[in-house]
Amino acid sequence: MGVLSWLKAVRDAVGEDVVFALDEALMCQGSFLGRSDEYIVWVYGNDGLSRFNGVVVLGNRISSYCVREKDGFRFTDLNRTLSDALANESILDMQGITEALSRYYYSNSESFEGISVAPEYQERFERLAFEAKECYSE
Repeated sequence: MGVLSWLKAVRDAVGEDVVFALDEALMCQGSFLGRSDEYIVWVYGNDGLSRFNGVVVLGNRISSYCVREKDGFRFTDLNRTLSDALANESILDMQGITEALSRYYYSNSESFEGISVAPEYQERFERLAFEAKECYSE
């Protein structure tokens, strides 16, 4: 099953309007291909969504300025996804965001221009950006 088919099945199973976040947002964006051992789905939506095994609700509301739509999916934009990842880094595998940053960097003339990071995450972003350039430069 492909990534988008899996996300569609998840969306259809929960039966509610959700905004995919973190790795799932990156999958919707086409920036991360996912993993075969994906068991947690990060979303913004109603707290009741947590009744589904593996669904983690990051918040109930999110600004429409941070939400994109593509192929029938609603998901956080890259800047919000990055902010969420840095805020929750202690409980996340950062592979997805590192891969997405690498793709962004190399598809934008080796630049992170357009990415905005809150000041409290700037130092960590710089380390993560370095890792993205080094680890995925093949």
